[in-house]
Amino acid sequence: MTDKMQPIFIMPEGSQRNSGKTAQRNNIMAARLVAETIRTTLGPKGMDKMLVDSMNDVIVTNDGVTILNEMNIEHPAAKMIVEIAKTQESEVGDGTTTAVVIAGELMKKAEQLLDLEIHPTVIAKGYRLAAEKALQILNNMSETVTDNDDDVLKNIAMTAMTGKGAESSKELLSGLIIKAVKSISEKEDNKILIDIENIKLEKKTGGSIEKSELINGVVVDKEKVHSGMPRVVKNAKIALIDSAIEIKSTEIDAKIQINDPMQMQAFLEQEERMLKNMVDKIKASGANVIFCQKGVDDMAQHFLAKAGIFAVRRVKKSDMNALAKSTNGKIVTNLDDLNLEDLGNAGVVEEKKVGDEEMTYVKDCLNPKSVTLLLRGSTEHITDEVKRAVEDGIGDVASALKDGGIVAGAGAPEVELAKELRKYSDSLIGREQLAVNSFADAMEVIPRTLAENAGLDPIDVLTELKSAHDQGQKWAGIDVFSGKVIDAWQNKIIEPLKIKTQAISSASEVAQMILRIDDVIASGKQPEPPQGGMPPGMGGMPMM
Repeated sequence: MTDKMQPIFIMPEGSQRNSGKTAQRNNIMAARLVAETIRTTLGPKGMDKMLVDSMNDVIVTNDGVTILNEMNIEHPAAKMIVEIAKTQESEVGDGTTTAVVIAGELMKKAEQLLDLEIHPTVIAKGYRLAAEKALQILNNMSETVTDNDDDVLKNIAMTAMTGKGAESSKELLSGLIIKAVKSISEKEDNKILIDIENIKLEKKTGGSIEKSELINGVVVDKEKVHSGMPRVVKNAKIALIDSAIEIKSTEIDAKIQINDPMQMQAFLEQEERMLKNMVDKIKASGANVIFCQKGVDDMAQHFLAKAGIFAVRRVKKSDMNALAKSTNGKIVTNLDDLNLEDLGNAGVVEEKKVGDEEMTYVKDCLNPKSVTLLLRGSTEHITDEVKRAVEDGIGDVASALKDGGIVAGAGAPEVELAKELRKYSDSLIGREQLAVNSFADAMEVIPRTLAENAGLDPIDVLTELKSAHDQGQKWAGIDVFSGKVIDAWQNKIIEPLKIKTQAISSASEVAQMILRIDDVIASGKQPEPPQGGMPPGMGGMPMM
């Protein structure tokens, strides 16, 4: 009599496990599906997606990272592809769709190699070699740009906005972007430092995109606290206060006993004197404008209005920091310390009605290190998409200036890269050569997708592009409007080098990671506690 083997359970009930080829295929398919979803948004002729969330809020966009964030993707491998888009957004600010589409194509090519019985680690090694070589090739083919090349920088911003909702006004917006980026950039040891957080994007619905403007200072989404205050203050001396201009209440519960009405009167008069004293200190410092992070008492508002001081209260901390950078003022906590040296300066501070809201403009600041782009659009959806397009433009220009490298767009660098990688693969022996060749083929997905989205024949377009590159035309790209092969550089289609290098390194790293996964173990779901009851095992009242 033989003993029957008992099954051994090492994982909780309800666990799921996929291993080997099944796990790899599932992961590859998930990654490819994410890329396919946003592939149609690539390029000037890319289509938009309408995203409707659970609250029925609508977003219309062709910005890759926005689409992927709003889709609430659940599949673990697909989430890894979304991370590529997030990294690209934080590092460069643009090129999210490019990065995801390349990752999807690398997975597709890997699947074909797996069908040829090539081991995943061999493919991963080939991809790593190809990615390293690709970065070298890109660095060698790039051109340099400095902060004096305004025309080139403007073309970079316009390329970033082509195909987005702001395309009709890209000339105006790109000019504003260049001024904004240059005004906040700083030089240190011959390096350009740019913190794009110092460009505040304020959007207001109403009016056309053409009414967008750059303010050399800050626009604060607040109005003055008292109608008796001046609407416009010229040669503003600005106090930035982060404590309340109010009588402090006691920290602990205090009981004050008043036996005589005169004591009550004296109590109120004392409060009034304290508030007047606060306002006198502000006045004595020479300030004629105050921005307060906290509240301003009604009585203090009255005294400030009488003194002709423009005051705004409950200003956001981020706006206070922006005001300090724009006006070169210091944020003060204690009014006793306030003096002339702490005050910021601005040419004009005025309250303006924008759309149906009052806003405070702090403008004409000398050498501001924080500026505001006020973006307009006829509807909320248009304004949102203009903001996303301008963010891409700012990211591209800042990236080009920081790294100093630029390449032409229109699919030209990808075709050149594919050509050089194929040459490189000839120098390899072993199966890695096939993986490098597949990597080279994957690069061609960008010009192919540009052609498909423009309704052109991708095979004809790629054949012409390859032929032009074989003849030494390194910037030969596709004009999606005419369908012809053009010199992308001469046609002013220019992108920062960082878009390409970041996209390729992120996409190849994630592709290698997904390829190495041969087992997916999903633990069983925890049993949910019964409605209104306690979770199992939590005990309860003993039965009597």
